[in-house]
Amino acid sequence: MFGVVVAGRLVQTDYEQVTQNQFLFNIVDADSINHVVVFLTGQTPFPDGYGGAVYFAWPSAQGQNWILLGHITNIKPSAIFKVSKLKSSDSSMNPFQAMTNQPVHVAQIGISVDPLTELSQQTPATSAAVSNLEPFVDFSKKMVENLFNFVTSFSSPLPPVPTETYIPSSVLQKWYDSFIRKMQQDPYFWRS
Repeated sequence: MFGVVVAGRLVQTDYEQVTQNQFLFNIVDADSINHVVVFLTGQTPFPDGYGGAVYFAWPSAQGQNWILLGHITNIKPSAIFKVSKLKSSDSSMNPFQAMTNQPVHVAQIGISVDPLTELSQQTPATSAAVSNLEPFVDFSKKMVENLFNFVTSFSSPLPPVPTETYIPSSVLQKWYDSFIRKMQQDPYFWRS
């Protein structure tokens, strides 16, 4: 029914069914985990009107600290979660609080099959979402660098003040057209 992929590892489908609607995956070597993917395998869909709340527990001396990551449904059968920054997050009450402790090096992913109405009211940990900020920052830097290089290639000295240069505004339009054309041909051209 469920599968889990920890980035850089093989697919796991060996869950433990704790109750009729609760499932656990044990994840070894928790310190090296950055992202996890939780998905339906396609063999058994959720019952109509139900989905799965996905929780993550980092091991600690005080017991498991369960954090809501998000949910999966028949309509959205998979999700990627960033878990590397969740070690210090506070947990909220959830159906997995009573689970047994695991050795310190093993984390757990819990899936609780609940009505969609309940899932829509739950608030996942904000740091669990996969961040798009870093690629956006990289892209922005490359874009500005590209703009600067393009525009300065058209610069020329300003007659009254020879130490200053001017750039025709048409150059910005040329750069914009060129940049959009490159983006349409290859959205990741800026990474090279």
